[in-house]
Amino acid sequence: MNFVRTDRELETPLIDAELARRGGLVLLPDGVAEDKLADEVAEADVLLMCYTPVTARVIGAARRLKAIVKYGVGIDAIDMAAAMERGIPVVNIPEYAEDTVAEGAFAMMIALAKKLIPLDRQMQAEGWAWPTARWMGQDIAGKTVGIVGLGRIGRSFARMAGQGFRARVIAYNPGMPAADMAALGVEKIDDLHDLLAQSDFVSLHCTLNDTTRHIIGAVELAAMKPTAFLINSSRGALVDEAALVAALTQGRIAGAGLDVFSAEPLSTGGHLMSPLFSLPNVLMLPHLTFYTAEAMERLERETIERCDEALSGRPVLVKSHDPRLRAQTRGVRFE
Repeated sequence: MNFVRTDRELETPLIDAELARRGGLVLLPDGVAEDKLADEVAEADVLLMCYTPVTARVIGAARRLKAIVKYGVGIDAIDMAAAMERGIPVVNIPEYAEDTVAEGAFAMMIALAKKLIPLDRQMQAEGWAWPTARWMGQDIAGKTVGIVGLGRIGRSFARMAGQGFRARVIAYNPGMPAADMAALGVEKIDDLHDLLAQSDFVSLHCTLNDTTRHIIGAVELAAMKPTAFLINSSRGALVDEAALVAALTQGRIAGAGLDVFSAEPLSTGGHLMSPLFSLPNVLMLPHLTFYTAEAMERLERETIERCDEALSGRPVLVKSHDPRLRAQTRGVRFE
């Protein structure tokens, strides 16, 4: 059996060892050229990807592909129409980091509320900081936390904010009934702009698709309180990043915590987001809120299970409720 895994910078030693034991394994770097990927998948049985685009051309070049396995959650980089036309099952691993990513998003929210990053920089530079207005933080308890997208990770985040920190939690998720939200201790808000106007913290947890791309743009940022913070640990393209840079550099919102970006990796110069590195009210992480020992063990073991299903000719288990994955009719079974 032949396997191709892209994005080798994300170390997955268990996956690599198990697949190498089963047959040939080709590891490709982040940013691999489409031509190179098409050549490598020509004789592959399973393609594993995390961030690298899997285009119609790549799928068309794969003569014997039995499955495309996203070892992660978001499938926006995969041409689902091309895969379904060829009858190639696509599966992701949606449950491995529900609490993990929610914890990471919450950590960013706490850091921003308590000004932990600028305080640490001050301590590193001067050794101390006196309690002046410059360093005054704020409580999360009693504040309004707005969540955009109340899926698995959004629900974990809601539990932390409401049950854990006694915040008022509101959410925008058009397809979810108000009664279901109420059972989670969350108030449903039908209009996104209403949620933004009410929230002291806004955390994004929705899937990236054609309807959610740039769901937060210049108009939405203008609807936020000037004292509010934006948190994004989902997908960079949910936000119009040029509009966000403008809002932050002009002081129109209080700050942001960002773990995901439309173009990754970042750099300190020459990148759209580079101006944010100098701002004390912006926390940027390298897309690693998912990266814990426990989450990676779950991710690796389940990825191997999905590969084994494909190789044995069994239907591949789809646990995600993403309608793009649920639209598949060949080679899959649904949980």
